[in-house]
Amino acid sequence: MKPAGFEYLRAKSLDEALELLAARPGDARPIAGGQSLVPVMNMRLARPEALVDIGRLEALRGIAVEEGVLRLGALTLHRELAGSPAVAEHAPLLSRAAPHIGHEAIRNRGTLGGSLAHADPAAELPACVVALDGRIVAASRRRRRAIPAEKFFVGPYTTALEPDELVVSVEIPLAPPGRRVAFHELARRVGDFAMAGGAALARRSGAALREVRLVFFGVGNRPALARAAAAAVEGRAASPDVVAAAQRALATDVQPQPDLHHSAAMKAHLLRVILGRLLEELAA
Repeated sequence: MKPAGFEYLRAKSLDEALELLAARPGDARPIAGGQSLVPVMNMRLARPEALVDIGRLEALRGIAVEEGVLRLGALTLHRELAGSPAVAEHAPLLSRAAPHIGHEAIRNRGTLGGSLAHADPAAELPACVVALDGRIVAASRRRRRAIPAEKFFVGPYTTALEPDELVVSVEIPLAPPGRRVAFHELARRVGDFAMAGGAALARRSGAALREVRLVFFGVGNRPALARAAAAAVEGRAASPDVVAAAQRALATDVQPQPDLHHSAAMKAHLLRVILGRLLEELAA
């Protein structure tokens, strides 16, 4: 299929990109790697009147530790997340998740900012940024603001971005000493969207897990922070009884939605399996 007609505009600077978006709020869409936007345009599920190409803006690139956070430019590629020593040291959850994104060709073109702005409920990176308690920095001609990841994703393919705003970077708190991470997803085939997946963080104190954060994706309309399940584990060793208690508590955190291939009951079962594997990995 082919997209509906659109005007192509290449921005030469961040200021110019913001001006173009402000001039046509809601009618213009930014594009960089195009791995999410182009397919939905080809299916005519999205019909922007104009595309603003931001793919060559150096102001949106870079991975650096600044002012106590790991700052990732919006144009950071998925393969760069997987291969960056700074990401591996300060946000290893992203290093673990990035190789699960699509196929190699997608990871070579897809961007962090594009994945977050697209807000696919089955995507890996939104869940990881929520688990990491990150902030998405958005800019427009009017202002620049940092949006907590937990408040950024408001529904399927829907975020807190205003029509004239652009994701410019992501800020991740630096991993504290002793933090452990786990990531797991289940898909029908390698490269497929996840049927269900989870991202987890914890600090080990002896055999006990503390500061536990659990986020699940692919089962609802946005990343789901599982507070009740985390509370069932907090301060305890991941014994079979504790894992079972967390799995029961998970039902209050996440009410899975069915899709074309899986019932809600099937999704709930997958979540329990994934939670068990996450806790096992954190405790190993």
